[in-house]
Amino acid sequence: MTTIAVTGATGQLGRLAIAALKARGATDVIALARDPKKAADLGVPARAFDYTKVNPLALQGVDVLVLISSNDFDDRAGQHKAVIAAARAAGVGRIVYTSLLKGAQSPMILAQDHIATEIELRAAGVPATILRNGWYTENFTGALGAAVAHGAIIGAAGEGKVSSAARKDYAEAIAVVALDASHAGKTYELAGDTAHSGADLAAVVSAAAGKPVAYVSMPQADYAKALEGFGLPAGFAAVLADSDAQAAKGALYDDSRTLSRLIGRPTTPVTETVKAALG
Repeated sequence: MTTIAVTGATGQLGRLAIAALKARGATDVIALARDPKKAADLGVPARAFDYTKVNPLALQGVDVLVLISSNDFDDRAGQHKAVIAAARAAGVGRIVYTSLLKGAQSPMILAQDHIATEIELRAAGVPATILRNGWYTENFTGALGAAVAHGAIIGAAGEGKVSSAARKDYAEAIAVVALDASHAGKTYELAGDTAHSGADLAAVVSAAAGKPVAYVSMPQADYAKALEGFGLPAGFAAVLADSDAQAAKGALYDDSRTLSRLIGRPTTPVTETVKAALG
């Protein structure tokens, strides 16, 4: 029996990953969370695990560690390095890591921590499977209510195409590779089957909401300021604005359909995710 542990288990992707593992027949899954009490509803054993003060004892008996990238941007690469070192010390047999589309070839600021982590994984000597995740469609749908109310989706991606997929699609990919040792040593570029521009997304939102919604692309600096105005910290706003600006140049476009092949079905259409977000 293979014991699979998932970091960030109470986060959005972590919860879906555990559900996907269970749906595919995994019977020995461990939720790793800063507060194990918040994992009580996952239906699997939970252990205390913090990216910022890693305890190798929490990884004892783990065969496959799913390292979902930290959402704490304060030395995220350092946190990942500590987790990898702890996994090695605990004798973990394989690490599955959620990286970013295009890896070292990505020009996005957001890619830097992932590039550093991929280098660390190669140096650690622990077999690894790297899932280079593209954009989650939910990255666009979180603020749709306000966008519909104002009749506009703002960004800095111009006419750039983004091959987004639903978070549940990426979670299913985690389950597939975690359960199959043949994926050791492999790196996958994962993205949605169909790419869309900001204008395409706005058209989908308009149809679902029943009212006109336009896509308004603005200069990167202006978009960053707008995000700050919505309450985002300046540093994070700058990272998101950079991601949009790089998307305009193709940084989040991929037409390989590797994700759909890996999970054995088409990726979730953007229209479905938008409709779900609008209720």
